[in-house]
Amino acid sequence: MSHQEDEREPGRPTPEKMLARAQEEQEAEAPSTSPGEGRLRIFLGAAPGVGKTYEMLVEAREEHQAGRDVVVGLVETYGRPNTVAQIGDVPIVPRKRIEYGGITLEEMDTEAIVVRHPEICLVDELAHTNAASSRHEKRYQDVLDLLNAGINVWTTMNVQHIESLHTSVETITGVAVRETVPDWVVDQADEVSLVDVSVDEMHRRMKEGNIYPAAQASMALQNFFRKGNLTALRELALRRTAENVDTALESYMQEHRINDPWPAAERIMVAVDHRPFSKDLIRRGWHLARGLRAPLVAVHVRSASQVITADDEAHLRGNLELAEDLGAEVVSTEDKDVAAALARIARERHITQIVVGKSQRSHFREMLKPSMARRLMGLVTQDVHVVSPMAKGRTPASGGSE
Repeated sequence: MSHQEDEREPGRPTPEKMLARAQEEQEAEAPSTSPGEGRLRIFLGAAPGVGKTYEMLVEAREEHQAGRDVVVGLVETYGRPNTVAQIGDVPIVPRKRIEYGGITLEEMDTEAIVVRHPEICLVDELAHTNAASSRHEKRYQDVLDLLNAGINVWTTMNVQHIESLHTSVETITGVAVRETVPDWVVDQADEVSLVDVSVDEMHRRMKEGNIYPAAQASMALQNFFRKGNLTALRELALRRTAENVDTALESYMQEHRINDPWPAAERIMVAVDHRPFSKDLIRRGWHLARGLRAPLVAVHVRSASQVITADDEAHLRGNLELAEDLGAEVVSTEDKDVAAALARIARERHITQIVVGKSQRSHFREMLKPSMARRLMGLVTQDVHVVSPMAKGRTPASGGSE
């Protein structure tokens, strides 16, 4: 039994169009020349060599040719002819020379860029560590100065440099990344553009010497650039980009008081209580979420009028522990109306499909007082999967009292 989602209103925009509209509104409301209102765009890749700098330069040159004031604050081309060619006639702010330990180093001249005050400044390798005598230790701190000066910044970085993913990357690759960027810097980006190529294409570029010199490339292919490593890093980059899209979409929905779920991505919710059948519901929800590659949320609503025994409490803990073991997010709340609580949580979490247990009450009783599942279907627009017990003798779960 399934309650299908209502048809969308004619002309109602897709999530992608909503995000584009939100960006247009933000640009109109926040002039780039206003102090403290610079916008940050990050070109994110899974690993070196995916083409982040190249893609940034291609788009920057198009903006320059369209009349926007774009400058190169600092771009690392590593002598790659195709990358150098993409700079074209985009103005370059000369780098600052710093003497350290008897050698001359070059860093971005942040002060000169602030004085020049372009509309867009290109800053490569956000996670870079500056020379010891620089004003800031990290390049991302220089970028924050530019943003605070009202300058829009386009920058590049790889997913392994995001601080919260440091341990995951080391576990996957066996390499401890030394330079990282705090998550709050990435989170404040107005746009994160994923630059992605296939693992086979990465290996082709590596073998042709487009990423590292031949001797270094051969070693890299046997270590960091192994196919399994690159596949896992691509997955991390895709997930991190999706998180930023979800955050932007949620902010837009809150600002415009949009309560209906927008299926930018599937999210599965299962209603859980103390009864044994809840384990079947959790497993059903898990299989559904796994097939859709969607997150799973297990929700328990305790009714104020509900009385359960110590044994029931133990069974409930076991059910919720199963949900956690299967990777679900567990949400517990109290409400006198279980159906209303489930509907509220579904809206708040942007759930797209809900799994609940079917009541075994008689048709006559159902006519006198609709079950929780039936009332829930009247409150939501999501698909509601109403599941019957898999074996006789089991008491169905409804996510709360009837």
